[in-house]
Amino acid sequence: MIEVEVDLGDRSYPVLVGAGVRHELPALLPDDVRRVAVITQEGIGVDVDPGVAFEVFTLPDGEAAKNLGTIESLCSSLAVSGFTRRDLIVGVGGGVVTDIAGFCAAVYHRGIRFMTVPTTLLGQIDAAIGGKTGVNLPEGKNLVGAFWQPSAVFCDTATLESLPPREFQSGMGELAKYNFLGGAAPGEPPLDELPLDERVAASVRIKADVVASDEREGGRRAILNYGHTLGHALETSGSYDIRHGEGVAIGLAYAAEVAFELGRIDADRVAEHYRVLGAYDLEAALPANANPAELIDLFSRDKKALDGVTFVLDGPDGVETVVGIDRSVLEAAMERMERMAKS
Repeated sequence: MIEVEVDLGDRSYPVLVGAGVRHELPALLPDDVRRVAVITQEGIGVDVDPGVAFEVFTLPDGEAAKNLGTIESLCSSLAVSGFTRRDLIVGVGGGVVTDIAGFCAAVYHRGIRFMTVPTTLLGQIDAAIGGKTGVNLPEGKNLVGAFWQPSAVFCDTATLESLPPREFQSGMGELAKYNFLGGAAPGEPPLDELPLDERVAASVRIKADVVASDEREGGRRAILNYGHTLGHALETSGSYDIRHGEGVAIGLAYAAEVAFELGRIDADRVAEHYRVLGAYDLEAALPANANPAELIDLFSRDKKALDGVTFVLDGPDGVETVVGIDRSVLEAAMERMERMAKS
């Protein structure tokens, strides 16, 4: 078992990583908790025993469950069951579940404690860490939410064994991202050469460090969106059969090409991006039916686009946000990526 501390100055919480760590939950439950509300979805197949009286609340399946109607229904069910501020919520599932459970905890009785047991790779290295919670509106994803930090997170890598292969591989796209956000200390093996538990723990450490310096996404936390601008465009267009992590992987290759076009990195650093993606067995090319012009048009709608087209890019001082990128640079980077895919 590996323990990582998320240190927020006036408060902190542990993230446990390893096979079977969810069984450590009773040991970390605050002494004054009377009951636990376990929030999950059908088909998750992961049991959690908090060691005190608990009730299970099952959400509708899929991303469609992330809406305000679900929050209202869930809060009403908690009220009917008599849950109070002395109780605690545990979210068991992927990012949909941890987002809903966290937001429900943030607003029910104006805030009660919660813990998460993320059961997907994407959830363990990203969605469940850092306190960002929320639900979708018809107008867009995650437009209503709150920053509400958990009391503990249990990244039980044994739960990953039952994931469908494509779901697991999608999480690898986010994992690859951390290779460029300080993935390995000098003299240590690259992140992609570590055992899975150590890769997950290293990713959690990186995210914990970023969150500690920018809890409410006022600046540095934006680097966690590395690779996401093209990835979100691929998802938003709706024209491609692509999952989040798959889009991020392609977005990492593209971000490297944009950085090269701007003179921020050299050809060797670009090649390192392709090497890492290959090590994770991730696709680095646009879908066969992709429309580069349409995708570039979508960049301006990205939530990071504060002043023209905005990208998170690698550079001499590491990954950072770059604003006002000219369309000709974006087009040239697309052409370079397409040539790389054919070579």
